[in-house]
Amino acid sequence: MIPESKLSRLVDRFAAVEAELASGADGASYVKLSKEHAELAPVVNAIAAYRSTAQALHDTETLANDAAAGPELRAMAEEERAELKGKFAGLERDLQLKLLPKDAADSSSAIVEVRAGTGGDEAALFAGDLVRMYQRYAQLMGWRTELLSVSDSDLGGVKEAVMEVAGRGAYAKLKFESGVHRVQRVPVTEGGGRIHTSAATVAVLPEPEEIDVQIDDKDLKIDVFRASGAGGQHVNKTESAVRITHLPTGMVVAQQDEKSQHKNRAKAMKILKARLFEAERARQASARAAERKGQVGSGDRSERIRTYNFPQGRVTDHRINLTLYKLDRILSGDELSEIVDALVTEDQASRLAALEAEPAH
Repeated sequence: MIPESKLSRLVDRFAAVEAELASGADGASYVKLSKEHAELAPVVNAIAAYRSTAQALHDTETLANDAAAGPELRAMAEEERAELKGKFAGLERDLQLKLLPKDAADSSSAIVEVRAGTGGDEAALFAGDLVRMYQRYAQLMGWRTELLSVSDSDLGGVKEAVMEVAGRGAYAKLKFESGVHRVQRVPVTEGGGRIHTSAATVAVLPEPEEIDVQIDDKDLKIDVFRASGAGGQHVNKTESAVRITHLPTGMVVAQQDEKSQHKNRAKAMKILKARLFEAERARQASARAAERKGQVGSGDRSERIRTYNFPQGRVTDHRINLTLYKLDRILSGDELSEIVDALVTEDQASRLAALEAEPAH
């Protein structure tokens, strides 16, 4: 059973947040309270359903065990009790999942970075496939995507791409994509029909809100220069490209995709904030590494997480030993959700098991 005191605290907090919002909170306070309200609302609804079903179950059990009640009435109560027990077990499981400690960034939008790894031109073509897969998946989820920067390869692939995926909860779904993605197929450049293995790395960062990351202007060194295209030709004659160096960390982000210096600077700042935010989160997480051991994957971009095997038409996610023979549908993005949802479910199950294994205080 879930402790009633814990449920009462959540319901009370939800009422307090609603009261504060109604009293006219504004600015950063309003944004923070609205976010908390949106996160608590489904939990409070689940608590209400859980409590009412628990009460109904208690009432039917009392009636079923009441010797003074007629046999017909007791039989009806028995039947209803069996039905309510099943319903209650489902509601309890749902509530337990909602009460799992959340990654504070789960509701955030995401920055997805895809880089060609080993395999030359074929790796770049595969990286381009992954970018399109995520764009299509995001579209199906109702999220908005924008390529913040892209470096194309000679054969139409992608050496490196940084993409914003804007939408509530995008990071919660996409975070399990971080790591090494491996492809096994006959490259278009291969005349002998031999299968090659290539790889691309994916890093998924939560996109921080303004209130999450504060950067002092004096910590930034900003250089402007002329954007250059293929063969060293100048894309334009103005100094529109921007390089931002974060002095305390040495982190550097350069942007030259836009013709406007202002737009390049805004995009570079967006990427820099996401990387700084993730670096701080990683620092904090390293202190809790032991308790994260049971979770699905580490998010380490050096970890091989998935193989796309073209000759067999299969995709295998190595973290959960899931193999699906629908490579085309997954790589097109149309059925990537089957893998993503399986990873989310496995992560929830392992965290729930870890929580249940903890000794009661």
